[in-house]
Amino acid sequence: MYLAYSLGSAGAAMKCRSELLGSRVLAPSRDGAGFGVGDDGVFPGFLPKQVLQIKDPFARRLAQRMERLPVQSEYHDRCIMSSCVKPLIQREEEKPLVLLHSFDSSLLEWRCAHPLLEGAGLEAWAVDILGWGFNDLAKLPPCDAESKRHHLYQFWKAHIRRPMTLVGPSLGASLAIDFAVNFPEAVDRLVLINPSVYAEGTKHMKKMPRLVAYAGVSLLGSIPLRFYANRLCFSSASLSTNLDWTNVARLHCHLPWWKDATVDFMFSGGFNVIHNIKKVEQKTLIICGENDRIISNALTHKLHSELADSKFRQVSDSGHLPHVDKPRQVSQLITEFASQK
Repeated sequence: MYLAYSLGSAGAAMKCRSELLGSRVLAPSRDGAGFGVGDDGVFPGFLPKQVLQIKDPFARRLAQRMERLPVQSEYHDRCIMSSCVKPLIQREEEKPLVLLHSFDSSLLEWRCAHPLLEGAGLEAWAVDILGWGFNDLAKLPPCDAESKRHHLYQFWKAHIRRPMTLVGPSLGASLAIDFAVNFPEAVDRLVLINPSVYAEGTKHMKKMPRLVAYAGVSLLGSIPLRFYANRLCFSSASLSTNLDWTNVARLHCHLPWWKDATVDFMFSGGFNVIHNIKKVEQKTLIICGENDRIISNALTHKLHSELADSKFRQVSDSGHLPHVDKPRQVSQLITEFASQK
């Protein structure tokens, strides 16, 4: 299940500004000399050089728009430079859309749907969850579920500051529910896509030797396992597409702190939000892929029955990540729901 699935003192503020000024540089080039430019533009320098191998034009364009913004950490006297894609247009009078991603993934998961949502006139933010994606974790903070929730709140407080429609696919739905219950003032409504919210976390890993845990995480980042996960999610995609999407899905695994952050999350117990489901008061849209082979449709219907104010929509001929393989249908559903009064 986890395969397919988180400003204070003057001194800290000074560090934020300093890190922000130096956060966007050019990536290494294909030949290793000078500065790197993709065939269609420049990539931010904090991305691993393997981004140049990605062929998907939507992933490349979204990666080129990526930047890091400062988010104050309560665990260090410093900012965490947090990766995101800011909306092209921000309107203070409108409620923004904030797109999370699934377990051990990145905002590049939204490569196909994000431009459609912007094209529909929505203020769409795509953000990386703490511990995954392309956040700067050189000084590793805790990456447990509570820290992921706190980091998202600090990001919202620093850069968004308006009630939002929070979108969570797969395990990202657990963070969305956890966040909505703890910070209701920040969430106007929820969109949960093939939500994995009935898992009881990773408590069993606490008894595992750390060496074994690191070996398992290394396997999680490997090409064969990521490719297999992609095959589960996108059974109708061609071999070449699945190989390229595998490179997209594991791009963040090349960052030096990825293993440490993932093991920390696993040992912390993961997400367990079962007790929070019935506490959700926001209007919620549940989107389900017709052919999801990761999350049972029965669990999605159960969630629909337990949420006080929810709607259910199914995307035909789609798997576990319909915002990737059926972005037009999903974007339309999200746009209609987010635009309702």
